[in-house]
Amino acid sequence: MSAVASFCGLCLLLVIGKFLRVKIPILQRLYLPSSVVGGVVGLIILTVFKKYIPTVWYEGWNDLPGFLINIVFAGLFLGAFIPGIKKIWNIAAPQLCYGQIVAWGQYMVGIGLVIVLLGPLMGVPDQLGVIIPVGFEGGHGTAGGLIPVFKELGWSEGGDLGLASATVGMVSAIVIGMWLINWAVKKGYVQNVRTFDKQTPHERCGIYPVEEQPRAGRQTVFSDSIDSLALHMSMVGIAILIGYIFKLGLEELNIYAPKSVQSLGILTSFPLFPLCMIGGLILQLFLNRVKIGHIVNHGQMQRISGAALDFLVVAAVASIRIELIVQNWLPFVLLVLVGILWNVFCVLWLADRLLPESWFEQSIAQMGQSMGVTATGLMLLRTVDPDSETIAPAAFGYKQLLHEPFMGGGLWTSIAIPLVIKTGGHVVFLISLGAITFWLIFWKLFLSQGRRFFNPTRG
Repeated sequence: MSAVASFCGLCLLLVIGKFLRVKIPILQRLYLPSSVVGGVVGLIILTVFKKYIPTVWYEGWNDLPGFLINIVFAGLFLGAFIPGIKKIWNIAAPQLCYGQIVAWGQYMVGIGLVIVLLGPLMGVPDQLGVIIPVGFEGGHGTAGGLIPVFKELGWSEGGDLGLASATVGMVSAIVIGMWLINWAVKKGYVQNVRTFDKQTPHERCGIYPVEEQPRAGRQTVFSDSIDSLALHMSMVGIAILIGYIFKLGLEELNIYAPKSVQSLGILTSFPLFPLCMIGGLILQLFLNRVKIGHIVNHGQMQRISGAALDFLVVAAVASIRIELIVQNWLPFVLLVLVGILWNVFCVLWLADRLLPESWFEQSIAQMGQSMGVTATGLMLLRTVDPDSETIAPAAFGYKQLLHEPFMGGGLWTSIAIPLVIKTGGHVVFLISLGAITFWLIFWKLFLSQGRRFFNPTRG
């Protein structure tokens, strides 16, 4: 019965979160997802009244994010149109370059602050610096999915700090993002802004009018043979299976790896969810190859992944151990602050120097994603480009295909955590600094189109 009660408790929190989002204007202005609101409600309840609540109502919430993140990542490419690499590159190359610098910079400033200041003065471990890229670039899904990895590597508080970082990052992305949009309007960098005041009451509440309700996806098979949702969930399961086979392969490979590699624990502690993303891509390419790719609809996959992410977030936020945040409050605040300043610096100074057109639209979308989730980036982008009149929506979307497999919960995120815990922060800091240098040189050689780095287009 504990699983039933636990599931019902999460459902109750999600509905409460949606109700509060509809009724409280400030939550609407902050564009906070109902899952985050419900998670915060659950966190408050468990913090204040935990001794009065039977454990069956929240038992297992800590383990749920590690499972659900596999579903989220497995469905990223299933049913999606995968354009040719040349088309992706032509549109998204500058945005990819900029996004990579923003992402690698979060490792650089986070770990750098720990090495230079927080470690010597407060004695905090080097791995505390990774809570910025895990929580900001990765978001709640990545932070929650990495909880088992942090536990396996002997730093269980990393998951809680990452989730707290993700929550602060999402709220900061929205608040600071809207401030930057107002600044850009005053400066004349954007014109067709659709602010909160211009939205309809239905948009503010997040509820479609009956006559405007969109499709949640298309059924691709007759239900008398197999239910379409069951088929799509099975495809997700197969993608996870492929990822699991890859994980077993990595563990087997570790046996034959040099002792120096074995000691790092990178292969054995590598999380499952980025491998599930690769599994989904391989499965979709196979289905396309045998001419049956049409049986998978991306709309349905988005609903499956979206539902998994909502339950993941509400469980993860509600399960944060507040006492760990209180114990580390000062280094946590300083790290979050330097992470925010880095992202704002990239928008205000770096973006116009790297992005050849629609620099603000592209950079504000990247900031939303790099401090919250992809949906946060798209929300900010829709505010400054409501009718998709710039290159930013296409560049942002195509960039994700090349960016996500490596950063924000991708392959590098999975490698960096055991690396910094086993070897210390200096190695990851130098790798991050080298990656930023590489992308700046790459931009200069292939993407600058004669523009000078210290001579932006704006006045």
